[in-house]
Amino acid sequence: MRVLPVGDRALLIEVSDGEEAGALHAELLRRRARGALPPVDEIVPAARTVLLDGLDDPEQLARALPDWEIPPVQASTAEVLEVPVRYDGPDLVEVAARWKVTPDEVAAVHSAVEFRVAFCGFAPGFGYLTGLPEDLSVPRRATPRTTVPAGSVALAGPYTGIYPRASPGGWQVIGRTDMELWEPARQPAALLAPGARVRFIVERR
Repeated sequence: MRVLPVGDRALLIEVSDGEEAGALHAELLRRRARGALPPVDEIVPAARTVLLDGLDDPEQLARALPDWEIPPVQASTAEVLEVPVRYDGPDLVEVAARWKVTPDEVAAVHSAVEFRVAFCGFAPGFGYLTGLPEDLSVPRRATPRTTVPAGSVALAGPYTGIYPRASPGGWQVIGRTDMELWEPARQPAALLAPGARVRFIVERR
C-alpha cells in the first residue's frame, strides 16, 4: 500500500491490484458506517487506487492506514440488478473465436456470471464490472469506433461495461440493452455503483 497526499484535504491510496482496491473500498465503507473513519466527503475506487477527498486531517489517516487489517471482498447480500441483453453485437463473432465457442455460446457464458461493479468512470453511469474468468479477457479493438450506441454491452481486458450514452469507444461490443444506465432526473441517477451485483439476462431476438 502506498498513501499519497492530493492537495490539502485528500489522499490517494495505491494498492497492487483490483481485488485489493475493492477490499480497501469495502473496508472504508464499513468503517465509515460504524463511525470509525474520520469525516470524508467522497470515497472513490478505481482499478488499483482509492481516493479519499474532503478529509480534515489527511496526515493522521495516512499514518494509520498501513496498519489496517483489510479482509478480502466478501460476498454481497445486496439485490442483484438484472440487465436484459440482446447478444447481437458487431464484435460477437470475434469474441466467440477468442473464447473458442460459437456466437450463441457467448451469451450463455457471459450471462452465467454474476458480476460486481469494481468502480465507475469514463462517462457518468459507466461501471467497470468484474467477474469473468481471466482466460476470457479480450483486448480492446485495434481501431476504436467513433460512435458506440447507448446501451452497448462490451468487453475490454477483464472488464464488462455498458455504454450509458453514445460515445467513442474501443471495447468489443457483444450486445445491447435498453436499460437507462444514467438518468439525471432519477435518484440515484446512475443504476451502477461500486460494489453492486449485476447479472445479464439473455433477451431473445
